[in-house]
Amino acid sequence: MAGGGGDAGGGDSLPRRAWKQYLLQLQLHPLRTKMITAGCLAGVSDSVAQKLSGYQTIEKRRLLLKMMFGFAHGGPFGHFLHKVLDYIFKGKKDSRTVAKKVLLEQITSSPWNNLLFLFYYGYVVEKRPFNEVKARVRKQYPSVQLSAWMFWPIVGWINHQYVPLQFRVIVHSFVACCWGIFLNLRARAASLKQA
Repeated sequence: MAGGGGDAGGGDSLPRRAWKQYLLQLQLHPLRTKMITAGCLAGVSDSVAQKLSGYQTIEKRRLLLKMMFGFAHGGPFGHFLHKVLDYIFKGKKDSRTVAKKVLLEQITSSPWNNLLFLFYYGYVVEKRPFNEVKARVRKQYPSVQLSAWMFWPIVGWINHQYVPLQFRVIVHSFVACCWGIFLNLRARAASLKQA
């Protein structure tokens, strides 16, 4: 083959075959595929965040618990949220409808997801006493939610306006992967400042 771009058999490359298989799984088993994707991306996010935060070795327990959160909550919640929003707004994508979807998402699921994650992280991942977690959440939640409201509406707009329904959770999970790194680095900077 001129230019040497294909494989020896003239078929699809490994990444292209993997993508086709992923799309097939997304079509045949959408919820399961989104759950696995959200869990894997949560794992990538935490691994990168741990390394950037100076961990010499990856804390496997923390990594697995964050993956479990993505798998058990992020994937299913996003799957059903986007289906419900499209049902409520009958799949419309005009600017006014997209604005309503983003607003509804930001006043319902955004506060819920951030609150749930802060409690999960403090109580389950860090194994802190519930009263301590409650106090930390009370202190940290307003700034986390404010940051989320500055960032996530843009992501929601792009997602609802341009991304097909079956890919919205995947896009959201990918951006959440980056968001998780940001939140971890922010928490690390705050703890270094206190020390």
